[in-house]
Amino acid sequence: MSKELETTFHKYAKYGDPKAPGHEMSGKNFAKLCKECNILENGCTSADVDVVFSKVKSKGARVINFSEFQDGLKQLSRKRFQGMGNALPAIHKLVEGKDPESPGSTKTVAVGAVDRLTDISKYGGTHKERFNESGKGASGSEEVTHDSGHVEACKGKEMKQ
Repeated sequence: MSKELETTFHKYAKYGDPKAPGHEMSGKNFAKLCKECNILENGCTSADVDVVFSKVKSKGARVINFSEFQDGLKQLSRKRFQGMGNALPAIHKLVEGKDPESPGSTKTVAVGAVDRLTDISKYGGTHKERFNESGKGASGSEEVTHDSGHVEACKGKEMKQ
């Protein structure tokens, strides 16, 4: 028995319920583990996973412990690796060291916000004309300084007090 296999079991047992102690796994999390670890290939289906879960769990129980989990993997290995002599180590290799995936979670982008917002390849139509080739705003590409102390629109006008 591998310590990595037990660690993976505990991670998936806790998935979706932060208060769970991680000693028992639900059928939903068992199916998730099988899907994410590519056990559902070569003739092994989600229906097979559900049947195996029902067989290994205690009567009336809704969850499995680690020893029942190992028995379930043993049964699934025969289905997934039909004809192979070393099916159990092969299925353990698929499962060991895996973490539950969180679908729909936002991935961080390494590019800075200004780079993303001034990338002209992401703009189309009239918005593309707002930027020059370097990505600077077309109206702000020249560095012009005014010594008047006033806003350009007010130049030459008297200020009322």
